[in-house]
Formats: sequence, structure tokens, C-alpha cells
Amino acid sequence: MEHGSESKTRTGKSPLRRLDDQLRFLLSLVGNPKKIGAVAPSGKALAAEMAAQIDPALSGPVIELGPGTGPVTQALIESGIAPERIITVEYDIDFAERLQKRFPGIHVICGDAYDLSTSLNGIVDEKACAIISSLPLFNQPVEKRTALLNAAFDILCARGPFVQFTYAPVSPIPRETADIETTVSDWIFKNVPPARVWTYRRAL
Repeated sequence: MEHGSESKTRTGKSPLRRLDDQLRFLLSLVGNPKKIGAVAPSGKALAAEMAAQIDPALSGPVIELGPGTGPVTQALIESGIAPERIITVEYDIDFAERLQKRFPGIHVICGDAYDLSTSLNGIVDEKACAIISSLPLFNQPVEKRTALLNAAFDILCARGPFVQFTYAPVSPIPRETADIETTVSDWIFKNVPPARVWTYRRAL
């Protein structure tokens, strides 16, 4: 039997904490709908599928864009990636502060993920092994999405993946974009709403 005022669910989060995360998402959505792409944090199955696209044996940092309340951060750590290797770029200062408290050891940057060169200036001194994103890409014009992917490739190691989820049936980066290779997961129906994970690599 567990003791204390908050019993935990199978996800490791207490019901009160999960409710707090969901309310925080809703408040952020109302305040800045273009920056928040969901009405609730990513589910455990979706976060695990995203983390599974990254090989923890590879060297180099893992950069997470738009981590929100940290479900994907948690999945990365559970997959075997040390917290010290994780660099998150979060626009919302409240989310950023919560992340630092929940995941001691990770590097939290409160900045603009669509301006990676500025946000990561002086922080990343080696090629990243992967970039994983929960950004609401469809809230941005296609030119801005493509520019983000190109900026990500510039700081990724050769063949390093850019991992992105979406609720839409089509790729958030046009599949005909030159010089990229694209793979996509099956629909993850355990997530609400259902989502898929897209992985992009720079073509050789």
C-alpha cells in the first residue's frame, strides 16, 4: 500500500499532477494558441514511440523542442538516455521552470525553438545525435517548418534523426522536400487524439 496524500497511477504521475499538467496546457493554449499544439500532454504510448526512434548508444546530446510538461523527456530517460545528455528548448517560462524541477540534470533553455542558432548559442559544442520535437508545426507556414528542419540538420550528426509527432494524416514536412528521407509509424490509437510519429533524416 502506498502512503501519502497522492497515490500514483501506472504512468508514475499522481492524478493531481496529471490534472495540473492538463490545466496548465489548457491555460497556455488559451493564452498563446500558435505556440501550443495540444489540449493535453502527449500520452505515454506516443512519448515512448517517439523515444524509440533514438538509439541511446549513440554519443552526443539529444535536443528536445517544445517539451511542455515533460512526457517525452520522461520517455527519453526511461529509454536509457542520461538526463545530462538532454537539452530542452521550451518557449513557455512556466513549463521551463517545471521541467527543471521535475528532471534534475537536464539542461533547460527558455527560448524559441524556431530560432535554434540563437537558442543553442554557446550551449551545444558537439553534433547532436537526435532532435525530438513536440512543436505544433502545422501552426506555422511550410517555409518556417522547412527552415526549422534544415537548421536541425545543421546541428545533427550524419543521419541523425529529427523526430516529430502529429495528429494530422499527412507529414508536417512535405515529403517531396529535397534531400530528406522520411519514415512514419503506425497510428498510435492509445493516444488521445490518435497520432503518428514522423522521422526525418538528411539523405546521403
